[in-house]
Amino acid sequence: MTELLVEKQAEWTRLTLNRPQARNALNTALLGQLANALDIIAKDPSSRAVLLTGAGGHFAAGADITEIEHKTASEGAADPRNDFWTRIRAFPKPLIAAVDGFCLGGGLELALMADGIVAGDTARFGLPETNLGLIPGAGGGQRLMALIGRARAMRMVLFGEIIDVSTAEAWGLAAWRSAGSAVPEAEKLVATLASRAPLALAAAKRAVIAGEEGALAIAEERRLFEHLLDSADKVEGITAFREKRKPGFKGT
Repeated sequence: MTELLVEKQAEWTRLTLNRPQARNALNTALLGQLANALDIIAKDPSSRAVLLTGAGGHFAAGADITEIEHKTASEGAADPRNDFWTRIRAFPKPLIAAVDGFCLGGGLELALMADGIVAGDTARFGLPETNLGLIPGAGGGQRLMALIGRARAMRMVLFGEIIDVSTAEAWGLAAWRSAGSAVPEAEKLVATLASRAPLALAAAKRAVIAGEEGALAIAEERRLFEHLLDSADKVEGITAFREKRKPGFKGT
């Protein structure tokens, strides 16, 4: 099965995360395919915007924990995912995320790299990494704080709180709310963006991102994530998740 579906429209491209059996969990292969696809689209003048969504009723339920379970801090520092995340964030054209179902962990970190989120009725957002003895590792905590504020970000990061579409809209996490699936509304928005001045949109996007991320401690967040990969609590958190029980964290 192709893990990333690429569908070229008249002036824009739809990218669909296609691991429905895993609720589109972002394994390294899928993340690399996404980065490669965006690199190609960035150089294609006939495609002026991108719609990013997920197959099977979910956006992405997080990273693939089977890849994290035995990963050490030194392996985390050399992880190719770091480059993939950087390339995704550097995509210069408008990118809209259409979110239905679960948008958790790495899935929310990916959606936060989009230029706007359209949320369908079933959308659920969260950064529950602390339940696994970890923290967001791709800048998600920082970007979430910049978007919805410190108090609300702390609720989602420290407590692992998962919020519904109404809360996401009220907090400003979702820029648009769609009745039913998010995809039809996102298609309209992407088509509109594709009709606007490409150079102006690219410049506007670059300016906004520079202003937002200039003050964010994204590198420090990544360093702390990598450090936690060696912790016993990470092992316990993932084991407890697999065994569907409450973890017994010891702070080691």
